[in-house]
Amino acid sequence: MRIPKISTLRWMAVVCALVITIIILVYFISCSHHNSVKISTDDKINITPEQIAAIKNIGQWEFLAVSDEEMVDTIRKGIFSDDELIRIYYGTLRMGIDMHKVGPHWIKIKDKDIEVILPPITLLDNDFIDEARTISFFESGRWTENDKQDMYNRAYLLMKEKCLTHENKKSAEYNAGRQLYSLFKNMRYENIKIRFSDK
Repeated sequence: MRIPKISTLRWMAVVCALVITIIILVYFISCSHHNSVKISTDDKINITPEQIAAIKNIGQWEFLAVSDEEMVDTIRKGIFSDDELIRIYYGTLRMGIDMHKVGPHWIKIKDKDIEVILPPITLLDNDFIDEARTISFFESGRWTENDKQDMYNRAYLLMKEKCLTHENKKSAEYNAGRQLYSLFKNMRYENIKIRFSDK
């Protein structure tokens, strides 16, 4: 049996095809090495000026609301009879911080540590008595607007004295600290220190 001879031209075509295939393979292998994607993590945490401004722009931030009612009475002595007025006042005192009152360096950052200095807890709204809910529980005789204003002022002072206690302020501080701690923990800070200024 005779084995047919491969012509020189056909032999060269086979060799060229092999060489071209090898060149293409080498090209794709080198490209895949040069264009490989490197994934790296950056453990550095940065809070941007925009984020600081956004927190500051919250403005008044309420952390505790205390509802109260006060009964105030007044008696005016008369010759034949006494006039009496009893009124009930309702109010809600809201305590929190005013972020517009933070100091110039209220946030201090070093690596993964952050220290936040907040303004003190204050009464956020001085008009806390709901006058629409005020009731005259008992009224005899004639009373002027000045008399009623005097009773309003007494109720106002009673509510402040009863609700703006050291315990309630501490409770508001605790709520503020917890919310801000959660906020900065979500920003991946590890050591978070939150305190309130004395001024």
